[in-house]
Amino acid sequence: MSHAPASSCPELHAIRAGIPALSRRVHDKPLIYLDNAATTPRPQAVIDAVLAYESTFPANVHRGVHTLSGEATHAYEDARRRIAAFFGGGELVFTRGTTEAINLIASSWGEAALGEGDEILISALEHHANIVPWQLLCERRGCHLRIADVDDTGALRLDAATAAMTDRTRLLAMTGVSNALGTVTPITEICRTARARGITTLVDGAQMTPHMPVDVAAIGCDFFVFSGHKMYAPTGIGGLVSSKAMLDSMPPWQGGGDMIRTVSFAESTWNDVPWKFEAGTPNIGGAIGLGAAVDWLSTIGMDNLANREAALLGDMVSRLESIDRVQIVGTPTQRAGAISFVIEGMHPADVGAMLDRHGVAIRAGHHCAQPILERLGHSATARIAPAFYNTSEELEATEVAIRRVIDVFG
Repeated sequence: MSHAPASSCPELHAIRAGIPALSRRVHDKPLIYLDNAATTPRPQAVIDAVLAYESTFPANVHRGVHTLSGEATHAYEDARRRIAAFFGGGELVFTRGTTEAINLIASSWGEAALGEGDEILISALEHHANIVPWQLLCERRGCHLRIADVDDTGALRLDAATAAMTDRTRLLAMTGVSNALGTVTPITEICRTARARGITTLVDGAQMTPHMPVDVAAIGCDFFVFSGHKMYAPTGIGGLVSSKAMLDSMPPWQGGGDMIRTVSFAESTWNDVPWKFEAGTPNIGGAIGLGAAVDWLSTIGMDNLANREAALLGDMVSRLESIDRVQIVGTPTQRAGAISFVIEGMHPADVGAMLDRHGVAIRAGHHCAQPILERLGHSATARIAPAFYNTSEELEATEVAIRRVIDVFG
């Protein structure tokens, strides 16, 4: 059988050589890493940036007058500047990732802005991190959670999102790309419609940022949240991008060092944004590593990356469709980053474990997105999540491995 090869990527061999984990062997097989929607392998440039901080100027930021503290502060704040520019500007608050950023917004903006009978609108595609914080807020504030449904392909349509908006909708919080299905949502159009109605908007960009250029101002959302480890940076770092005016209007979330201007036993006053929301010692090395990651991605070019990944996804979808007993779960016309599938008569966990014996790393389970899988009739799927550094040869080897797994399982 024939499959269209993925388009060539300049200096792909050098890029792969600069990602140390890709040289590993698993069960005496070359590693084929296809779990990028869960986390991405770190390039040496990111590892070196973190190591430089940890080994050369491992000091705290903002507080010290000595040389090492000055170097750490400069590296930390310069990383903030470069990361914000990568997303088109705005104020960047460092968080542990998307989940913490959403909880920050729910606990700060949400507690102050929402009340009895107000509605929060999300979609059926959401990751648990963009469901549970709003459920908790609804319990505390007497709000209601509404859901914009998808069609049977797993696509979120603009008309469905618009129809779910009501006069009581105060917040729209939706993903740009589904981590379970790879569905690309019309998030810019959805945000434009919501904001025209006076609805505050939040975009979960965790699965957007590794796969396409992102300009937060062009999307037009009030809040954009993301995770570093989805985009080749360390774990435990990510952020919230918003406007200074929006962040100024919000009360602090956590109290402690660095988020204050003055403290007395009678009262305290708050630091300027973004530091007002960064209580305590931050993940300095992680922020520096995230800065190195966006530099690395910028050198590759997000348009180049997106074009290559589109070809890889098309190749993998074609291969899966050619295999008997394989069913792809979710068939949106616009897809990025992930393909979910099931094999008739096999549990996804068994599929993942058996592919691991062939050196192929995929994800199996509900992907922290139980509602959308249940909406499409499944409790779990296997998920292949290629990235631009993967090759057509790896996808061919994955197809061969899946066929062997099916033959062995019977």
